[in-house]
Amino acid sequence: MFCDRVSSSLFGIICLSVLQLGCSDAPPASNSTPAGNVPDSALPATANLDETPAVNVVGNSDEPIHHYLHKKEQPHSAEWGYTGETGPGHWGDLSPEYVLAKTGRQQSPIDIGTVEPASMSAIDFAYGPSLIDLVYNGHTVEEIEDHHSSISVAGKRYTLQQFHFHSPSEHTVKGRHSAMEMHLVHKSDDGTIAVIAVLIEEGADNPAFDQVWNYLPTKTNRERKESLTIDAATLLPTDQNYYRYTGSFTTPPCTENVLWMILKTPVELSELQITKFKKIIDGNNRPVQPLNERAVTGPAIR
Repeated sequence: MFCDRVSSSLFGIICLSVLQLGCSDAPPASNSTPAGNVPDSALPATANLDETPAVNVVGNSDEPIHHYLHKKEQPHSAEWGYTGETGPGHWGDLSPEYVLAKTGRQQSPIDIGTVEPASMSAIDFAYGPSLIDLVYNGHTVEEIEDHHSSISVAGKRYTLQQFHFHSPSEHTVKGRHSAMEMHLVHKSDDGTIAVIAVLIEEGADNPAFDQVWNYLPTKTNRERKESLTIDAATLLPTDQNYYRYTGSFTTPPCTENVLWMILKTPVELSELQITKFKKIIDGNNRPVQPLNERAVTGPAIR
């Protein structure tokens, strides 16, 4: 107020200069939202049949890239596991970044029980050979892809980043686990994540998996790089009908708005093949999560 009254004086000029300087140094307002604190109202209840979730999971440079998309395993906000005080029931309390593990309404995996019949776009697979780069990261065994393979769904292209395994399966069908489950993780140019899940049952020996199983890393030999290649297309069932829903990553920080496509027809591995994997890691499956208001669409379950 004093500055207004003496604006004609030299002192008034000084006052005005100081005020202008203070305004020019004011920090800009921030519109960023802390990772993991997305309000429920901002999340869609379910995905339309051919509508891809619009949330950019990894496109914001201010947020850490999910560990599923790292070339190498990197430190987490908090250590987590599958048993004890760091097990799935405690993930949401281990770090503020993991809050969706307990507050999220679109969490994965789920039980595939009631399915809404629907005719959906076919998955157009464009997979090819990739050099073997198998990594044991403490939570699973994964094959790091060279990003030359991709899928297209309803005209949208997703590049294959990696595939990995869980034992037993994470998704269940009418309450029943399969022996294992393979997840093929894809990312589109706009950062949308799409995961194809393949259920694995115990049965006949499957030579298509030899290029993976012959070079499985271990806790002491954590990465296997070879001059040979793996073609993920050979690991898929012939029938590629699928169930579809909107969910999350199944490990912390349990990021939501992930497009899930679970192939209806499982593949088989022999008891010997399954046992070989379980000797490296077993019990790395998150329990099924509430479906809430979401719908699962796809062919009828028989």
